[in-house]
Amino acid sequence: MPALYATSIKSLPLLSKGKVRDVYALGEDKLLMITTDRLSAFDVVMGEPIPEKGVVLNQMANFWFDHLASVIPNHLTGIDPATVVAADEIDQVQGRAVVAKRLKPILVEAVVRGYLAGSGWKDYQETGKVCGIALPAGLENAQKLPEPIFTPAAKAEVGEHDENISFEKVIELIGEKLAKQIREVSIRLYQEASEYAATRGIIIADTKFEFGLDDAGQLVLMDEILTADSSRFWPAETYHVGANPPSYDKQFVRDWLETAQVEGKLWPKTAPAPKLPADVIEKTAQKYREALSRLTQA
Repeated sequence: MPALYATSIKSLPLLSKGKVRDVYALGEDKLLMITTDRLSAFDVVMGEPIPEKGVVLNQMANFWFDHLASVIPNHLTGIDPATVVAADEIDQVQGRAVVAKRLKPILVEAVVRGYLAGSGWKDYQETGKVCGIALPAGLENAQKLPEPIFTPAAKAEVGEHDENISFEKVIELIGEKLAKQIREVSIRLYQEASEYAATRGIIIADTKFEFGLDDAGQLVLMDEILTADSSRFWPAETYHVGANPPSYDKQFVRDWLETAQVEGKLWPKTAPAPKLPADVIEKTAQKYREALSRLTQA
């Protein structure tokens, strides 16, 4: 299957192009969401696609939507994307798209962390806290937290960094009742997914969820969930406290970018991104495929 960096659907109006997904309007109440093979890291979209990444992410998200359907309603309609585009556009949606309910998005990223990693580890080293939440002293990199913590972020425009915000700020933005519901549901989703993933030899270190409201004001899970783009997956057999474990997600690309140089200097994590080497692209594609296989194969 050839890589798809950007879509070119003409039969439906384009609504938005995100870091990874291209979204088209389907009437007034539905959306066609296509997961491309683009990859973003540090909120910068890379210039090269990761082959089959969009198909893998779409299948992974759909698996989790089904697995966690008892926790909260989701945005899926069950409509075959191939039936809503022109015949010559079907190859752009095959295996990588969903027809979703059109919701009023809540502009808060619901981040749940079960382990100390990434920006959370850096924050803890500097402050003893993660996003303002005090943690016990003496924790190490990659250590499991006493209990999962909810560390929300405000959604940013494409190319901008999402901003970590306090739970009090979430209450200010969307109200106390909805904020508490999102925190509770997010932690429950993380816990149930983590318990399942553990049976497949995968640790979910952290993840993020996005929610919207339907016409009745009901909270609905949307966008993507528990994919290798929105989560940090670690193989349990190589995990140990004190170091970043090799991961199934785009951490492989992030680690390469941390040392990448542009014009003799470290890349400043702003666009444009340095060109990804072929071996990084291929190894990343392998990581995504392996995570899907491990999570979903009987």
